Amino acid sequence: MLHEVTFPSSNDRDQVTGWIYVPACEPEGVVQLIHGFGEHSRRYFHMIVALMDAGFIVAANDHVGHGATAIANGTWGDWGDAGPHTMMEDEKLFKDIVCEKYPDLPYFMFGHSMGSMIARDFSAKYGDELTGAIYCGTTGIFNQTRVTRMKVDAAVKAGEAHECNPEFLNDLFGWMFSRCDEGVTLGNEWICHDPWVQKDHAEDPFDAFTQPVHNISVRDFIDMMLCIEGEDWANKVTVDLPILLIAGDQDPVGNFGEGVYMCANWLAATGHDVITRLYSGYRHEIHNYDDIKDDVEDTLIEWMFEQL
Repeated sequence: MLHEVTFPSSNDRDQVTGWIYVPACEPEGVVQLIHGFGEHSRRYFHMIVALMDAGFIVAANDHVGHGATAIANGTWGDWGDAGPHTMMEDEKLFKDIVCEKYPDLPYFMFGHSMGSMIARDFSAKYGDELTGAIYCGTTGIFNQTRVTRMKVDAAVKAGEAHECNPEFLNDLFGWMFSRCDEGVTLGNEWICHDPWVQKDHAEDPFDAFTQPVHNISVRDFIDMMLCIEGEDWANKVTVDLPILLIAGDQDPVGNFGEGVYMCANWLAATGHDVITRLYSGYRHEIHNYDDIKDDVEDTLIEWMFEQL
């Protein structure tokens, strides 16, 4: 069974579109799946089906400025003016809708890339509402955030908040191709070695990665990363929340493994139960590699059943 829902965003402007995928069995729990920067939730359909086959309800929405939500509101690359917690608060609104339909079930949160940042922000404020959290393809201290933030802030103060300067994203992401030996043609090679995954990502009409992003949205993206750095962040996360970190060790978002362990160490130092698994030789989208995606999904499912 599939529910398509819409709800008002916390930015007080957009209507967010989301889906609740329900397996034809007694549910084991709910997984709220949070997609990354510039993409959309249906890029995770293989994972959604695997989670449903394991008995989990899956809830996933397209963020403001992204996917079906951006198309419905005419706001590609524009996240509104409510600040860096907008998407996190939208996930809370979505969770409340899901829990109203399906109350009293164990509730997990899975976030990939920017979705992991949103999930980490959520964990710091609402972690006591979760049974467990999975941060996939997450970051430690992301390169170029503070330098780029100063440039973006100057543009916003100059009245260019809703203009688009592609140089800002190039400043943020340009270094991420340093281990792409095949060269850069599509501009997304860092996500995965597989050229078919790169092609699918680049040509997806619901994918906003190549769409202009408003300057204020770039600023919010940077601030989203800055607010989840260090033990100050980890101390805000409910200490009894089990956490799984999973990534490829050739993923630049996680600084090729170092950033993932940095995040794990922040959590371990503040008393959290955290498990880390890195896939050697793989880039950012470990869930889209044909040879390991089943193993990635099995790892998530086995870990969630351990929490149950």
